[in-house]
This record gives sequence, structure tokens and C-alpha cells, in this order.
Amino acid sequence: MSEESLDDLDRRIVHSLQQDARKTSASEIAEQAGVSASTVRNRIRNLEDADILTGYHPEVNYEAASYQLQTLIVCTAPIPDREALARKALEVPGVVAVREIMTGTENVHVEAIGSDSDDLSRIGRDLDELGLEVVDEDLIRNEYERAFHGFDVESVE
Repeated sequence: MSEESLDDLDRRIVHSLQQDARKTSASEIAEQAGVSASTVRNRIRNLEDADILTGYHPEVNYEAASYQLQTLIVCTAPIPDREALARKALEVPGVVAVREIMTGTENVHVEAIGSDSDDLSRIGRDLDELGLEVVDEDLIRNEYERAFHGFDVESVE
């Protein structure tokens, strides 16, 4: 299943789940789309099988959970090793997300969480020991996300 093969119902399902997967039921989506809940559940299963829906993740307020420091660590990895190093970086305690960047020298972005500066220093050292060159570290104050508009069938109609 490719993006071209997603029909309006698939896009509606993806958009609804992106907005709030935890509180959105198949029945609610079905009612909005004018189909049965079993049809929506089957479509969700097909989207998961096709690796279009790959997980359902909670949003965590780390500061409220006593982890005051959320940081973006920008690294450089040799191109041939970038993917392997990015995957290894995810294993470092405190690292919660890693993004491979396809262009430029600052090609691995690591999001890490810590309760104090010692945590962040340790994470930086661990990344360095893996072979990533830490180029920059930025504390994150807030992060905002929204559902991708391309899946919103209401805005297309």
C-alpha cells in the first residue's frame, strides 16, 4: 500500500489517529465517515500491516515528571556510518528520539531528557564514545505538533 493507494477513508483514519489516537475510537471514525466500525478496524489493521501506521505513542510532559532538561543534541556522523550510529544513539540511556538528516554535516539530531546537567553531560560523552561528533546542544523549552494536513479529507473537500 503506497500513499497513492490511500483513499479518503484511509486518510480520514490516519488524520483522526494523529489528532488523538488514545481517545478516538473506530466507532467515532466510522460515524464521521458513514461506514461501519468493523470497516474502520479492518482499515486500521491494513494500515498497520503496510507500515503506514507504525505505533501509538503518548506525549510526555517530562518537566512535570521531574525531568527538567529536554535537549536537542546536534551531531555529525560520517555518511557511511550515519544510520548505524543513529540506531546506536537510541540505545544511550536518556535518549528518546534520533533523526537522521540527509543533507549537511550536522546529520544526526538526538533528543535527550535529563534531570540535571550531569545527565546531559553523560549523554554527550556516550554519544561521543559511539563515534558521533557533538556539534551543538540546545535546551528545548516547548514542542508543538499537529496532525499532517495532507490526511485531512475535510480540508480537501
